[in-house]
Amino acid sequence: MQVAFETLGCRLNEAESEAWARRFRAQGASVVPVPQADVIVLNSCAVTGEAVRKSRQLIRRLKRTNPHARLVVSGCYATLHPGEAAEALGVDLVVLNRDKDRLVEMTRHLLPGGDSEPDHCPYPPSRQQAFIKVQDGCRHRCTFCIVTVARGEERSRPIEAVIEEILELRESGVQEAVLSGVHLGGYGNDLGLKLTDLIEAVLTQTELPRLRLGSLEPWELNEDFFSLLSHHRMMPHLHLPLQSGSDTILKRMGRRCRSQDFIRLIEKARSHRPDLTVTTDMIVGFPGETEQDFEKSLQLAREVGFAHIHIFPYSPRAGTAAASFPGQVEAGTKKERSRRLQQLAASLRQQILSRHLHQTQAVLFERARDEEGGRFFCGYTPHFLRVKVNACDGHDLTNSIRMVRLKAVNQEGDQLLGTLATNSAFS
Repeated sequence: MQVAFETLGCRLNEAESEAWARRFRAQGASVVPVPQADVIVLNSCAVTGEAVRKSRQLIRRLKRTNPHARLVVSGCYATLHPGEAAEALGVDLVVLNRDKDRLVEMTRHLLPGGDSEPDHCPYPPSRQQAFIKVQDGCRHRCTFCIVTVARGEERSRPIEAVIEEILELRESGVQEAVLSGVHLGGYGNDLGLKLTDLIEAVLTQTELPRLRLGSLEPWELNEDFFSLLSHHRMMPHLHLPLQSGSDTILKRMGRRCRSQDFIRLIEKARSHRPDLTVTTDMIVGFPGETEQDFEKSLQLAREVGFAHIHIFPYSPRAGTAAASFPGQVEAGTKKERSRRLQQLAASLRQQILSRHLHQTQAVLFERARDEEGGRFFCGYTPHFLRVKVNACDGHDLTNSIRMVRLKAVNQEGDQLLGTLATNSAFS
């Protein structure tokens, strides 16, 4: 079987798609580009109305690109609109979120001979970073969020299963893992465990060089968690969704964290890791958001100094409480506020990048890219800042961690330019 993957949406979807690819390979399948595939697996998204549109659009495009392949669609769009995916869009198999763990088994039955046992295939060399799904579902009900409907109740993977997956990935060459979940901070609630138990196990039972965390809701982080930030293998970057800087809007959103709580959390985290970078999500134009509310969001963003802001103009989602709230903000206002927040986010990012100039930091490199002016490698610092290096020495830096001297910010203001440090050893 030759299988292709397409993924939309969050890091949890990335983690699931990567896990499916590893399981297909272990059963003898090959992962190939879409035009060559017998089966195409799409992990869809429905976090916003735009995400739903993109999911539908991608399904149509995949069918045009390879009309002979069987098309399997899973993820939040498929779970919320299974009939539409199967009947209107002609998907061969819809796998609901609750059945994702059986997707590989279900897909094998689509093709002739799919019931036969394939030859075993060892794990192939992997890319340098792996997303590890450790948790699914959420018990909270933010008024704008459809994902909790699509993903269901909280379910955590046992620590032993996560450790086993990381050890296998490490053996295949993975240098960095990202622990991911819908409500990552709630890991272990159903197992009598905490997220810190999982992190400590990964740090003590594996030799993974770099560990990152996916998106973390900012209301369940305790002193034990902050203490772990100082560990040298924990990368100094957190993604903490704020959504709004206005307490009035946060309350209407059903969020469990107010603006000053968020500020105190950042202060506590940076008391343990002063060089910590923080990224966030913010929703613009939530129902009832006034100009004063929006200004509070801008002010809080300046105070924290976010390295990056994912900006989402609010879109009503059927099945959520906020869809029927009064005070829906007109499209033009949302567009203008998004533009202003994007300008601020770009300025803050340039400030963060400039703060790291003239430092020497460890960079985990991706594959080379040929561009005008030569061959370049890109990678990420521990602070999740993108770095570009000219591969003029002819070395292949792929999947290596090298010390890099950070010398300039690029013209676009979104990444650092550097050179390999003298006597920088491969790892």
